[in-house]
Amino acid sequence: MKILKSAFALTLVLFMASSCKNDTKPSANEKSQMQEVLAIHDEVMPKMGTIGKLTSQMDAKIKETDSVEIFVRANEDLKTAHKGMMDWMKNFGNAFDSDEIMKGKTLTEEKQKLLDAEETKIKTVRDQINTSIQNAEKLLK
Repeated sequence: MKILKSAFALTLVLFMASSCKNDTKPSANEKSQMQEVLAIHDEVMPKMGTIGKLTSQMDAKIKETDSVEIFVRANEDLKTAHKGMMDWMKNFGNAFDSDEIMKGKTLTEEKQKLLDAEETKIKTVRDQINTSIQNAEKLLK
């Protein structure tokens, strides 16, 4: 009888622990935070070629126009956005291993804080890229 009570108590404890467990793994049709961060990167990475093209056009425009300051500023914004993406990719690659990035390996608490920060950074980079491209294209029309 004592063994039965102990087994029941253990079962009850395990059941309560598992029902209270906060499972943070996303469902099959829900993206993880890592996937969201990578999706933002993938959204703006193809625009790096556009930044290069616009930088060259800005350099030419700076040489041929008198109102240089606005073009110089726009060109600097393009270069800052490009550098921001390159720096972000380097730092991100150094912060996480391939299993964490590609296979959804569970992150430590410290790594989770890093991912939170990297998400904020890539959103800033995305905004810099989009804004600098829009501004440069408007000036070059």
